[in-house]
Amino acid sequence: MKTQKLLSFRTTPTAVEAPLEPRKAPEKRFTVVSQRAGPFNITVKARAFGPSSRSPVIGRTPTPHRAPLFRSSHHWGLILAGGDGVRLRDLTRWVSGDDRPKQFCPLLGNRTLFEATQQRAERSIPANHILFALNRAHEPYYRDLIRSGLNSIVQPFNRGTAPAILYGLMHIARLDRDAIVSILPCDHYYSPETAFEAALEMGQEIAEQHTDSVLLLGAPPKGPETEYGWIQTGQRIGRDGLFHVQGFKEKPTLAVAENLYKTGSLWNMFVMVGHVHAFLDIASQTMHHLLTALEPHLTVTRSNNEIRIPDQLYNQIAATDFSSQVLASVTDRLLALRLHKLEWSDLGDPYRVLATLVERDGDLPAWAKLWSEPEDESHAAAATA
Repeated sequence: MKTQKLLSFRTTPTAVEAPLEPRKAPEKRFTVVSQRAGPFNITVKARAFGPSSRSPVIGRTPTPHRAPLFRSSHHWGLILAGGDGVRLRDLTRWVSGDDRPKQFCPLLGNRTLFEATQQRAERSIPANHILFALNRAHEPYYRDLIRSGLNSIVQPFNRGTAPAILYGLMHIARLDRDAIVSILPCDHYYSPETAFEAALEMGQEIAEQHTDSVLLLGAPPKGPETEYGWIQTGQRIGRDGLFHVQGFKEKPTLAVAENLYKTGSLWNMFVMVGHVHAFLDIASQTMHHLLTALEPHLTVTRSNNEIRIPDQLYNQIAATDFSSQVLASVTDRLLALRLHKLEWSDLGDPYRVLATLVERDGDLPAWAKLWSEPEDESHAAAATA
């Protein structure tokens, strides 16, 4: 089946339509030291207030956000919210009292990371053009976070990033053949928000000019980080900060990371912008079998604006990573935009969450001061007072 046939979707618009109990603090007093080698060189310390201290109760406070002055009718967003958050499970369990993934926790304020991403996306993309890729197991956590009228694609379980991304892209292609799609993780931190907003809108503009390419947004590195993925930049293109992509390095050794840092490579934020056909075309080169498997299961959105992918489909496909198994094989079709004056973290482990809070606020919130990182963590130590 040729790509052209795969992309020949119908273009006629389709209808898209009890707080937790707080947990008691540990009975012992303790001092937490969370320290890790790397570019931040931050030591985070917290002392329990005593046996009667409690962790916070999950709550939501609506936060107003600015509407964009102009949003193209062809701008779409796909928010990836189906991850299980295993690496942060100990911390999120302490905050929420259950096993919800980090995107459904208010780690950095009153809003959950999911809500913050939704509001961030709506500054550059019409709200009814944003799709949420979700995991059915997380429904108790996201049910009250998705506002009425918004669109979601619910996966039966996690099969990696590629199936969720490709299913979402194919669905968008049926609705708008001229779509410019922004793919956004929903569990990252950006500061200032205005810098990320400007970069995303610039990315949309670049994607409209380079319709055969997919653009990756890259964070300016603060040092030779070994736990992030890196984008190796190639030849500069026209405007300041725009490059061809030469390659990728995922969690490099320290020596490799130091070389990447010195040679102008970027931290890979896994934020992508491109014409929907550019995305599907590069996927056809690398994951044609997955596209073929997904296509028969594309469905018209139900009245509640929710699509549920059948279990049968996910039982038949393997877990697939979009970055390593799609993007890494088509670097000649990729561009990278270097963001300026932006702080970014993927909040991938407890250290990064605590370091982000300290860097942003100068102190830790009460829940973080009460939390003791497990003693078997490689970069933590707990001492009984």
